[in-house]
Amino acid sequence: MSKELFIEIGTEEIPAGFIPRALAEMQAIITRELANARISFGEVKTLATPRRLAIVVKDLPPIQPDAEIQTQGPSSNIAFNSTGNLTKAGEGFLRGRKWDGSTIEIDPTNFNPRILAEYANARFELVGTGKGLKVVAFEKDSGRPTHELLAEILPRLVANIPFKKSMRWGDLDVRFARPIHWIVALFDGIVVPFSFGDIESGTISRGHRFMANTTFPVRDFAHYQEECERHFVIVDPERRKEIIRRETHRVAIAAGGHLLPDEELLDQIVYLVEYPSAVHGTFSAEFLKVPREVLITSMRSHQRYFSIVDAEGKLLPGFITINNTLTEDPSVVVKGNQRVLRARLSDARFFFEEDQKIKLDERVEALKKVVYQQKLGTSYEKMERFRALAEGLAAKLNPSVKIQTARAATLCKADLVSGMVGEFPEVQGIMGREYALLEGEDQAVANAIAEHYLPIQASGELPSSDIGAFVSIADKLDTICGCFGVGLIPTGAADPYALRRATIGIISIILDKGYRLSLQDLVDQSLTLLAPKLNRPQEQVAADVLEFFRGRFVNLLANDFASDVVDAAVSAQFSDLVDVKTRIAALAEFKSHPDFEPLAGAFKRVGNIIKTGCDTPIAPALFQEPAEKSLYEAYLAARNLVDARITSGAWLEALSEIATLRGPVDTFFDKVMVMAEDPAVRENRLALLTDIARMFEKIADFSKIA
Repeated sequence: MSKELFIEIGTEEIPAGFIPRALAEMQAIITRELANARISFGEVKTLATPRRLAIVVKDLPPIQPDAEIQTQGPSSNIAFNSTGNLTKAGEGFLRGRKWDGSTIEIDPTNFNPRILAEYANARFELVGTGKGLKVVAFEKDSGRPTHELLAEILPRLVANIPFKKSMRWGDLDVRFARPIHWIVALFDGIVVPFSFGDIESGTISRGHRFMANTTFPVRDFAHYQEECERHFVIVDPERRKEIIRRETHRVAIAAGGHLLPDEELLDQIVYLVEYPSAVHGTFSAEFLKVPREVLITSMRSHQRYFSIVDAEGKLLPGFITINNTLTEDPSVVVKGNQRVLRARLSDARFFFEEDQKIKLDERVEALKKVVYQQKLGTSYEKMERFRALAEGLAAKLNPSVKIQTARAATLCKADLVSGMVGEFPEVQGIMGREYALLEGEDQAVANAIAEHYLPIQASGELPSSDIGAFVSIADKLDTICGCFGVGLIPTGAADPYALRRATIGIISIILDKGYRLSLQDLVDQSLTLLAPKLNRPQEQVAADVLEFFRGRFVNLLANDFASDVVDAAVSAQFSDLVDVKTRIAALAEFKSHPDFEPLAGAFKRVGNIIKTGCDTPIAPALFQEPAEKSLYEAYLAARNLVDARITSGAWLEALSEIATLRGPVDTFFDKVMVMAEDPAVRENRLALLTDIARMFEKIADFSKIA
């Protein structure tokens, strides 16, 4: 009969950002531990509030199943001597497997696989393997009670939950996100005994800290959920999220508007409360003179308030806050929140008004005193570098916006020295746009100032205009090349300058806009501008940067295409990203054609023969066999067509043309001895195969395709 495992870890308030990862890791740890212990299980569900992490596992067996453990020992010629008796090595292996000491002999002239010995809990056999006969032990492992095994597993579960930061408390030698105050651990309603620090597992949980600060016993998961609700704890985060979503919509409508959706904020708040309730507050309409983004940021980032908008999406002077308690007099809560928000919005209005007293061009000059990075100079120097890059992109891809691109690049970092961005860093770029518009700058230039930071996260919004895209690419590439040039290269999970995100951003923009450009040339231009700052050879930096781009590109495209196809295409050529993606798509489609597998096989046969290749020109006069003459003629006919298709970017058609060589290649290998005795003939045949292989390699390295 299957049983239920339930665990709850009760703590002081855990930071909201720690909880989602902790739940994912809890599930991963318990499933791994149960699998390693040969304990089958059903549904696994995790739950959490700021004060508790919980997990329930369904359908566990009461007893671990029996198993036969197989252990491979020494080879037969090592385990037995020439007379057929056990050697020290053989005897040592058997004794290590609890051998009973019974006599074991074999015929040294006839090492046939057979049972050597067998007793109550094990047997030894000679088993044939890929490396010859070996002594193998087969031991019976009788299943233990699951309850007993869980007492060993659960302490590891609690100890191994990872957090961004953990702490010790008292004089205990354990760490956790926050001090633990109780642990509930039940298997089939019976306590699984273990300790963590000075806490012993038991059956007692606790209610809401303010609304029901009492203990209550737990019998099982269903009973736990009922008791939690009785004690004002909604333990399921998905249920809390739906309550918050429903209540915020209701309150917004009651206030005469609509909720401004914010799923990211909702994901934060759900782990800040145990029993959510929504309250509506207001602020003075005078504050609406401040840019909308600043008001939303003030409410969202600093106070975690939801915003309210009208039917047209215009911000209304109101907010919704989520409390962790039910209050007898909501007006008291509202007044407190309004007082705090008024102070924040007053600061924002002050900075907004004061910032307008200094023009953006003056702020650009102030960037000369701002150190961007000690080895890479000031923010002004950085701006000059990426402005030149951005102008170059505009000149190549859209000359009509070159002047606007240069202006946007000049101004895009000016707001970094404004009071508003100093107080609210989240609105960098946005304030640059607002101040630019107030000063009468071109709308396209102002929008590009805000857009040049995009994308700010994976799969995030991309710049909508060419101007914003050019400045974004240039700024990000200067950061990447600069950091690589002075040795600030990401290692493992450490990426303090967010170079991975910047690289993915550049790739995403180029693919989204369809920009046909050479990444190699762009990197070289950036490094030339950075030359006075570099402390590594420019050629090596360029190679490292391109390899970094290659890795990010492969990972990004592997979401849409088979990884072997992506690797094959990228290995052939990697500079024009739009062209590479088109080639990958063609290769992925062609892979399903009947001709593909034989063609790939033919390429691999060619590659195996030529190894590093032969650069000698082909001499048709040296052909001796009809098959090599036919292959040469087929190659000449295909080459011009393939080159024409490649030039026009028609990769699928190019692959189809190459496929016409399949028959002549197969016939060549069937009829022609490549490694002929005559050196000239041999070299000529290798030269023919080399030219054919290089035509293949213009499209992909077929040897990488599974």
